[in-house]
Amino acid sequence: MHLDAVRELFDTEMRREAEGERLGPDFGHVVRHTGGAAGWNAVLWADLTEDTADAAIAEQVRHYTALGLDFEWKHYSHDRPEDLPQRLLAAGFVPEGPEAVMVAETEGLDVEPVLPDGVRLVEVTDKAGIDLMVRAHELAFGHDSTRIGTGVLAQLADAPDTVAVVVAMAGDEPVSAARAEFAPGTQFASLWGGGTAPEWRGKGIYRALVAHRARLAAARGYRYLQSDAVLDTSRPILQRLGFAQLSITTPYNYAPQKAG
Repeated sequence: MHLDAVRELFDTEMRREAEGERLGPDFGHVVRHTGGAAGWNAVLWADLTEDTADAAIAEQVRHYTALGLDFEWKHYSHDRPEDLPQRLLAAGFVPEGPEAVMVAETEGLDVEPVLPDGVRLVEVTDKAGIDLMVRAHELAFGHDSTRIGTGVLAQLADAPDTVAVVVAMAGDEPVSAARAEFAPGTQFASLWGGGTAPEWRGKGIYRALVAHRARLAAARGYRYLQSDAVLDTSRPILQRLGFAQLSITTPYNYAPQKAG
C-alpha cells in the first residue's frame, strides 16, 4: 500500500468530494457540512494559503454563528498552511485530543470475529438496537451519547445502505458497539465507535468488531477501511491488524455562545 497515493485518494474522495457546501475562491476552497442543531456541523476540507486562511476561518465562524450552531474544523496534520492550528486557536476554537487516521486494505485482513465466551454480536436495525448502542458507548466513553444515537437512527431510516451498526452483548448487557459507514461512490468504508466497557477490555472484543465490519466492507466491494483512532489505545490494536497511519486529525471546536 503506497501511503502517499492513498492519502491523496482519501483527501479527494472523503474530503474534497464529500457531500456538503463548496465555497471558493473568495474565502479559500472550503467544503463544509451543515447538519443543523441535531446533526453534525463541520469544515471537512480547506485548500488554504497564508493569505486566505484567516478570511476562510472568519467566514465559517460567521456562517455557523448566524445559525446559532456549534461546529468543528476537522484539521489534518498534512493540511496547509502549517500554522492553521495556531490561527484556529486565535479565532476562539478549542481543540480535542488528536487521533491517528488509520487505513488498511480490506483484502488480506482477518475478517473472522473471535469473541470471548458469553459475548455475541447483534446487528442493529431499529430504535431498540440504537438504545443498546447508546448504552454501550456511554459505558465505554463515560459521556452522553444520545445525540450520536439520534443521528445514526436517522441514517438507518433515510439511507440504510450507508451504515451498519453492531453491538457486542454479554447476556442482556451491551458491552461494546461500533458502526461502519459506506460512502457511496468511494473506495473507503469508515469505522466508528468500538469503545468497550472497562471490565470487558483486553478480551478481543474491539478486534472482533473490526473483523466483523471488515467483512461487511469487503462484501460491498470497498477497497479500504479507515478509522480515526485514539493514539494510545486503539491505534496499536489497528497496527497489529495491518492498518497504517495516514495522518493525525484534531477536531477544533467552535461554540458561538462561548467564544470570545
